[in-house]
Amino acid sequence: MATYYDIFGQKVQYLSSDPANVTEGQVWYNSTSNTAKVQGFQAASWASGGNTTTTASTRSGGGTQTASIVFLGLLNPYPAGGPETVNTETYDGTSWTEVNNLSTKRTGAFGGGTQTAAVAAGGYADNPTNPSQSLSVTEEWDGTNWSGSNNLNTGRAYGRVMVGIQTAGMISGGYRQQTTSAIDSTELYDGTSWTTANAYATSGAYSRASFGATYDAAIAAGGYAPGPGTLTAVESWDGTCWTSTTAYPSAFYNMSGFGTQTLALVAGGRDPGTDLVNKWDGISWTTATSLPAPRHTATAGTFGTYSDGIISGGQVSGTQSSSTLEFTGAQVGTQTITTT
Repeated sequence: MATYYDIFGQKVQYLSSDPANVTEGQVWYNSTSNTAKVQGFQAASWASGGNTTTTASTRSGGGTQTASIVFLGLLNPYPAGGPETVNTETYDGTSWTEVNNLSTKRTGAFGGGTQTAAVAAGGYADNPTNPSQSLSVTEEWDGTNWSGSNNLNTGRAYGRVMVGIQTAGMISGGYRQQTTSAIDSTELYDGTSWTTANAYATSGAYSRASFGATYDAAIAAGGYAPGPGTLTAVESWDGTCWTSTTAYPSAFYNMSGFGTQTLALVAGGRDPGTDLVNKWDGISWTTATSLPAPRHTATAGTFGTYSDGIISGGQVSGTQSSSTLEFTGAQVGTQTITTT
């Protein structure tokens, strides 16, 4: 049988540690870990991360795969005092840690920003303090505590994502319980107050997947609208207006999205629940690596990228979950050589 030397004309490197600079196709043996390794192509994949300390769905959050934050949400079973939670947790890439709570219980709030500078705006409440209403309250996170800020112009819930950062954010759409109707308008946040801006091109849509690196370059996909039902509509935001663009391949709402306006991933969705994942390249959608199981209403790290994104919680195969999934995009990387 031919050896590696016979095929490639050179021996496998025998090293005490992994080399600092490697090239695609390079093979070596690490004598410290007793493993053979190769620098090769790795397909995109989902991997399990640490479980959240609170099992809830319709939560909000922000941050990256190694520095995430999640907060608020809907508990099941419902505890005394109402089904919503004020819980906040942070993630270091391995495990979740419970930190200081918000002041106002709600679920489906618009959340975004980073692990040290986040925003929670609006949301739905049905508890003794806030009976059956969509709220306008805004709170800011400074890495240690939450504090109140100016309210939204229109109380709303079930948009769940604020695109951008604490001092330059954007929300759009949502649902208002008091009028039992969807909200089409957009609001921009400057770190102090909210300003109403242009509405969606698709009227009456909420529970959409929203993503984008900055408040003036975002995408909103799918959603639900009373009457038409579940939607495939996709719109692009340029900082001033929403414009219809290439439709999502299937009709879903409560999907999770992360990435930029020109390179992103949308995962899962509801009606019915799905494990489908699609990649957005700024022009069109293509099928990507599926989730391990159907999931919807999960929270995405709003600063996740196509190379390293994160989603947590939500409903997995119809059951409320505390699990976390980390996404790694297709890339060249180091792999351990094994035999079976």
